[in-house]
Amino acid sequence: MSLTELFIIAVGLSMDAFAVSVCKGLAMPRMNWKGAFIVGLYFGGFQAAMPLFGYFLGSRFSMAIKAYDHWIAFILLALIGAGMIKESLEKDAECADASLGVREMVLLSVATSIDALAVGVTFAFLDVDIVPAVSFIGAVTFTLSMVGVKVGNVFGCRYKSKAELTGGIILILMGIKILLEHLGL
Repeated sequence: MSLTELFIIAVGLSMDAFAVSVCKGLAMPRMNWKGAFIVGLYFGGFQAAMPLFGYFLGSRFSMAIKAYDHWIAFILLALIGAGMIKESLEKDAECADASLGVREMVLLSVATSIDALAVGVTFAFLDVDIVPAVSFIGAVTFTLSMVGVKVGNVFGCRYKSKAELTGGIILILMGIKILLEHLGL
């Protein structure tokens, strides 16, 4: 997997965290870089840990399904992307509050990184060098989450659904690319 492809996947995965970060920023009375750092640390850390966990799960059975792993990668990425697109089209504009408590941040971090777990399983099928990959995903998510807090503080939640829609489309396109490459097209 090239660095460009990994960057595209990292951006796609980080869109949920970006959307929640925008809402966190909206809830903050004033922009607070310490708060933005904490949000970025939680979301970036979980976005790095979940694909690592998924990779180890996927590695346990990747050899048994090597013949059709590209179909599994495509289906997982398509389902995750479709879920993000569906979520972006829902009208209920939920926004987080300004709390940065451990319990709330862990719950939000897990919720925004579940899709990264499935991508980690996909990485096991694609023989991705996992440590640099998850580090890169974590760094991209950390950065975009901090930016999201600032954007939310300035602009509000109006970009939340666009971010989720973009992330969903990116993941579906990456799934199609993986499928087409393995089919020789």
